[in-house]
Amino acid sequence: MKIEDEIQTRKFHSERHKATINIVFTSNWVTDILEKRASTSKITLQQFNILRILRGQYPAPATNYLLKERMLDKTPDVSRIVDRLVSKGLVAKSRCASDRRAVDITITTKGLDTLEDLDERMLMMDVLQENITEAECQTLNNLLDKLRGHE
Repeated sequence: MKIEDEIQTRKFHSERHKATINIVFTSNWVTDILEKRASTSKITLQQFNILRILRGQYPAPATNYLLKERMLDKTPDVSRIVDRLVSKGLVAKSRCASDRRAVDITITTKGLDTLEDLDERMLMMDVLQENITEAECQTLNNLLDKLRGHE
């Protein structure tokens, strides 16, 4: 469905305005799908993102600072999200040996298993393959990078 139909309007100031609205709407649409898929494992999209980062670091630990830097959604409250993951047994916290003020965060086996269960669905290959080609994905990636000032 076209953006005009989705938000029930035909009035845009320009194609740039329409593109901005379309990007925001589509971002929310994708986020909604991913939130629903993550919730099947009783985690949020932000929790999934932290688990994904920790798996990339594994077996090395991460700090709250590293997690905050790498998160897709730049939330200020990483420690609260980590605490929720600890209570679910998906990550573990321990004192950093080299800096007693810092906390090391590592993904647990349960966290790795949770990610493995979600990996396929979170890639959204079902939606992407149905709606756009690989070449169109490459074009979209290039355009989005260009939008953010990277060529």
